[in-house]
Amino acid sequence: MSFLQQLKQQATQVQSQQGNQVQHLEANVVATEQACQTLCHYLSDLATQLNVIQPPSRAISLDGKTRWPALKLANFRYDTRKKTLRQREVTDHVALGWVALPQTETQDLGRVSVNFPPDLERVESRLRVGQVKHQRLEQRHPDTHKLQAIVFEHELSFRASLLFTPDHDQARFQVRLVGVTGLEVLKMEWRAAEITTARLDDLAKAIVGQPSSLG
Repeated sequence: MSFLQQLKQQATQVQSQQGNQVQHLEANVVATEQACQTLCHYLSDLATQLNVIQPPSRAISLDGKTRWPALKLANFRYDTRKKTLRQREVTDHVALGWVALPQTETQDLGRVSVNFPPDLERVESRLRVGQVKHQRLEQRHPDTHKLQAIVFEHELSFRASLLFTPDHDQARFQVRLVGVTGLEVLKMEWRAAEITTARLDDLAKAIVGQPSSLG
């Protein structure tokens, strides 16, 4: 076999590998977009139903001691955006956002006091996660003016959300849950094949505080 023929064989192998890679990527894009459609249909319908029901929120506390009054989940908003991938339109992300509000309308503010660094970090983190409007006050000794505690006065409402960001080439989703299981952020990765009605039912149960795989 001549050297030129050897090069032709190598070129044929490379072309075959490239063709297989393109087919694999295309299959992943199709599977991911199908999963996005499942997400869009489920979450848009879920938002509609929950806006009518306004289910109760799970119990909330900033410091693990002081409980908030009973809350309800409301103002569910579904959103999806597009982007261009290799000259074709695909889904950039799918999201659902909502707020937790007092079941009985009130102008009262919550109040929590902390005086140890770990407690302070925990409370500040939960305030940030829930985008809770608050005011930070310093409590000092009347004579020595020594700092005794940090006091947070805050509104009794918080924001929560789901965000699904697809990786079409890998047929995977980065999933970010904010305020679903409490005032915390959960991050996980789902395969496109895992985006099923049963899996989304489990997530919906977590949102409304019913038993689920998320606790």
